[in-house]
Amino acid sequence: MGISLHDKIKIDLKKAMLQRKNDIRDTIRVVMGEYPKLTVPITLESGKKTFRVKKPEEISDDDLLGIISGLVKSEKTILELQKKESSPYLQVLESYLPIMANRDEIMAWINENIDFSDYKSPMQAMAPIMKHFGKLADGNMVQGLLQELSQG
Repeated sequence: MGISLHDKIKIDLKKAMLQRKNDIRDTIRVVMGEYPKLTVPITLESGKKTFRVKKPEEISDDDLLGIISGLVKSEKTILELQKKESSPYLQVLESYLPIMANRDEIMAWINENIDFSDYKSPMQAMAPIMKHFGKLADGNMVQGLLQELSQG
């Protein structure tokens, strides 16, 4: 399996601090600052339901990818308003995200694996496509591809 994303982030923080790479250090600290948002539901002895923060060993790669992709989305919004293309912060965040499937890869998979005669509408094929690609495909791009296919 390899190293978990949580461990990689800790190692990268240590390296960035030793090499005095402030952009990387500060970005990783922002990500780590989001850890308290990762919670687990618990029930107290009184029967009341509440939450507790996840322990470091309970934090999964999916949890971290969710945090990072949320930060990327908000940074892209900010950059769009500032009319900028990118920032060092965004580049560091994106380095932790998996490589997204591109339009051609998704289209090739659709052509090989989806029989549209099984569906009333091409849009119904969205579920199996997203199940196959998971977080590696942009849902809006897949939806656009299916709309193109349905039009002709």
